[in-house]
Amino acid sequence: MLTSNRPRKSFRDAGERIFQQETDSQPGIISLLAARTPTAVRDIPLEKVIPNPGQPRITWHEDTLAELAASIREHGVLQPILVRPAGSDYEIIAGERRWRASKLAGKETVPAIVERFDDSTALEIALIENLQREDLSPLDEAVIYKKMTDELGYSIRNLATKLSKDKGYVENRLRLASAPDDVRAMVAQRYDTLSAAYELMKLENKRRRQSLAKQIIAGKLTLLRLHDQVERILHPGVKTPKTEPAIPPLRDDALI
Repeated sequence: MLTSNRPRKSFRDAGERIFQQETDSQPGIISLLAARTPTAVRDIPLEKVIPNPGQPRITWHEDTLAELAASIREHGVLQPILVRPAGSDYEIIAGERRWRASKLAGKETVPAIVERFDDSTALEIALIENLQREDLSPLDEAVIYKKMTDELGYSIRNLATKLSKDKGYVENRLRLASAPDDVRAMVAQRYDTLSAAYELMKLENKRRRQSLAKQIIAGKLTLLRLHDQVERILHPGVKTPKTEPAIPPLRDDALI
C-alpha cells in the first residue's frame, strides 16, 4: 500500500492517457505499453497463467463469457492479455475475461505481453482496465473505488476528477463497498435497487433489513414507501407524511 495520499505521478500521467480512451480499455493499455517498450507478444500455455488474487472484479456473466469463447474459437484472441512473472507461472494483470473464455473455448495457449510491474502498478492497471468495462456491475465498481482509495492513495476528490464523476457519486459507491452482506446481496440480485440499498444501510438491525429487502426484490415496496418504513423504524412514534397507501407493519420473522 502506498504511504502517500496522492497517486504516484509516474503512473498517474500514464493513467490519464488510459482514462481518456473512449473505446475498450485494452487497446489503451496495450498502446501505452507499446509506447514504453518494444515488448513482443508471446503465446503462453493456459495452465501457466494464474488469475490475479487481487482481481477487483467479482461478477462474471456466463452468457457474455460464452459469446466471447465462441468468438475466440472462430477468430482467436484478438487482443493479448497482460501478465507479469510469478515464479514459474504468469499472473494476469489485465485480460482475465479473455483467459477464462480461452479456457472455455478449449484453447491451449493465449497471446500475452509480459511485463515486470510492481504490485502497486499492477493493481492500478487492473483497476483501470476493469473500470472501462461496459458491463461493470455497481458492486464491482464499488470494490474498485475502495481499492483505489485504500490501496493506491486516491482521495475521493481526486478519484472523482479522474473518473469525471460527481464527488457524491464516488462517496455513494464507497458506501456500497462497505455495506452489509445482505444489502450487497440484494444489489447483486437486482442492480436497480441501488437507491433502496442506501436507505437500508441506515438500519443496523439485520432482520429488519432482510425483511424490507425481500419486499423490494419482489417489487412490493417502492422507494418512497421504503423511506417511510425506514423513518418509522428509526424514529418510532414520529408521524411521517403518507406518500402512498400504508403497508402492513414489518414482522421480525419475515426473513429472506
